[in-house]
Amino acid sequence: MLGFDYGTSNCSVAIMNDGKPQIIPLADENNQCANTITSTLYAPDRDIISHWLLQRLNTKQKIIYSNERGLQLQKAQRALRELSADGIATNIVFGQAALNKYLEDPEEGYYIKSPKSFLGASGLAPLQIQLFEDIVAAMMSNVKVLAEAQLQKELNQTVIGRPINFQGLHGEESNKQAMTLLTNAAKRVGFKDIEFQYEPVAAGFEFESKLNKETRVLVVDIGGGTSDCSMLLMGPTLSNNLERNENILSHSGVRVAGNDFDIQLALKGIMPSLGMNSLLKSGKPIPIASFYQALAINNINEQTEFYSNKNRRELVQLSQDAQEKDLIMRLIKVHDHKLSYQLVNAAEQAKITLSKQNQQTIKLDDITENLSTQVNLETLRLANKRTLNSIGQLIQSAVAQAQCQPEVIFVTGGSAKSPVLHNFIQQQMPNIPVVIGDHFGSVTSGLARWAEKIFQ
Repeated sequence: MLGFDYGTSNCSVAIMNDGKPQIIPLADENNQCANTITSTLYAPDRDIISHWLLQRLNTKQKIIYSNERGLQLQKAQRALRELSADGIATNIVFGQAALNKYLEDPEEGYYIKSPKSFLGASGLAPLQIQLFEDIVAAMMSNVKVLAEAQLQKELNQTVIGRPINFQGLHGEESNKQAMTLLTNAAKRVGFKDIEFQYEPVAAGFEFESKLNKETRVLVVDIGGGTSDCSMLLMGPTLSNNLERNENILSHSGVRVAGNDFDIQLALKGIMPSLGMNSLLKSGKPIPIASFYQALAINNINEQTEFYSNKNRRELVQLSQDAQEKDLIMRLIKVHDHKLSYQLVNAAEQAKITLSKQNQQTIKLDDITENLSTQVNLETLRLANKRTLNSIGQLIQSAVAQAQCQPEVIFVTGGSAKSPVLHNFIQQQMPNIPVVIGDHFGSVTSGLARWAEKIFQ
């Protein structure tokens, strides 16, 4: 009975052990264990993902998968032959190892971060949906195998966390698409009994274990791809109930979260060094669309547009029309060397550092030697003014739906580490105590608690 937090930024799993959640350490390729593994995948060629996954399926699933992915598997065999002929290793890696492989040579291979961000996206072709399903299944398979190795037993029952809304454009239609994809992927890799639980509710279950009286709790879960709020009635007399729907007073969720903080910080702190906010020779400001598209790693359409040949031609023309041509040439280098993830990762690392100190230098040597820029907490706050306001509206919406005030606010999720976010949430309800939970473990632990209850 496994609680599985398949997160936008990180994955983690937990089981119940003597009445308490136990986060399962996940070893990387260097046998170093951590409680989470970043939600990233690197393959030397995208087409070989289907072959990698096929090798790890049981006999029944292999037959089903081979029938469903005949075309992809043929392309995989061609890709494997080409890689072997070129002397390139054909293994797929995950987590930090995937990021390291991408950073070695961003122009080679296939790297994807936070595929959960794309689940439920509109306009995806069937082959794109199949690709994302295979990526999710590969990640789930990797985590499942690592957890089973730690526990020395097979895991076939799981509760998987889900946001209130995966995508905001098409509501329940998007949610249904995402849930179907996640269910198919989980079944594919060997989970037989699969249930889902809202991530803020799961975090609430973990917080509930520490309560000694019935309490109205507003759970604010700021993840990597979505922010969710749930107003919950919780307490020791309620915790053993299997039916908790009447204790869920309200939900609200938006597709705004940690990735947006990173992207907005990169826009504010990095992109001016690449020509954003500079001027054309005519005196007009440089158009900003390409600067945003370069960083929109959670938006397939924007990234496709940025890396198109048509956009490169337009960027070359833009450099000719710019007062500072060299700055726009830096943006062209991002295009030519596929450095989008490099830039967003640099902003993410700066954001993490800013949870501990007031200022950070972002080095941009991949763009131009000795190029760097300074960011601070105020940069982060100003860059994310709209993002913070969206989270504030989310909180107010949950309170309005519940038609009551919380007695405590419980904040969880990786982005909750930021003092900018913590201070903002406290300002929303200055008279309500704010409790900061385990940033990466609260949801996972709560999912394990719920798995134990429903799979008894």
